[in-house]
Amino acid sequence: MEPVTLITGGSTGIGAATARALLKQGHRVAVTGRDADKLAAFAASAGAGERLLTITGDTSDAHDVASAVRHVVDAWGRLDNVIANAGFSLPGNLESHAPEDMRAMVLTNVLGPALLVRETLPHLRESKGRIVIIGSVAGVRNTPGNLYSVTKWAAHALAENTRLLVAKDGVGVTVVAPGVVDTPFWDERGGTPEATQAMTAEQIADTIVFVVNQHAGVDINHITMRPTGQLG
Repeated sequence: MEPVTLITGGSTGIGAATARALLKQGHRVAVTGRDADKLAAFAASAGAGERLLTITGDTSDAHDVASAVRHVVDAWGRLDNVIANAGFSLPGNLESHAPEDMRAMVLTNVLGPALLVRETLPHLRESKGRIVIIGSVAGVRNTPGNLYSVTKWAAHALAENTRLLVAKDGVGVTVVAPGVVDTPFWDERGGTPEATQAMTAEQIADTIVFVVNQHAGVDINHITMRPTGQLG
């Protein structure tokens, strides 16, 4: 049976590139996003027909997450992989962030993956599936006033705590922690750093597919990847 994968934040960037790669491998893929127009544009460009579901919703909203998971399972009867990709950063640092923007980032980057794990674990235990959480080099490296870094440290901790919870059940848990990637992530931060040769979303997607394709019984827990030349 075709594997079923759910990706949050899947209309652009790493999420969209991963969806395309998995569709090419024969997966059935569901992607979520807050922007219905972007989801529709992605679906039109993917040309995957009934093997692609697009679901509008907010990954930091418990009702939306539960509804998305239910939609996937109702449509395809199973769930094999979940990729917690949705997230964003803010320009500046915690001294310049508006409190409401800080709250939104923490909810999306930390609560969102936690809600996804909570809702999908019953199905992943049944399928002996995999969880991939998109972390960041910022999740292993502190920089001045970087609240985004705080959220990614938390996402990395969530992955390890989840691994300890489900290892006995045969569920794999992996953090993929990229450095600089040329995606819309950087749009609100003035563009990708000029001094760094950025990786592509497709290169990160290839790594995620590598994780998902591991043999049963093999659990890769943490991959940190930087473009050559990125020191920090």
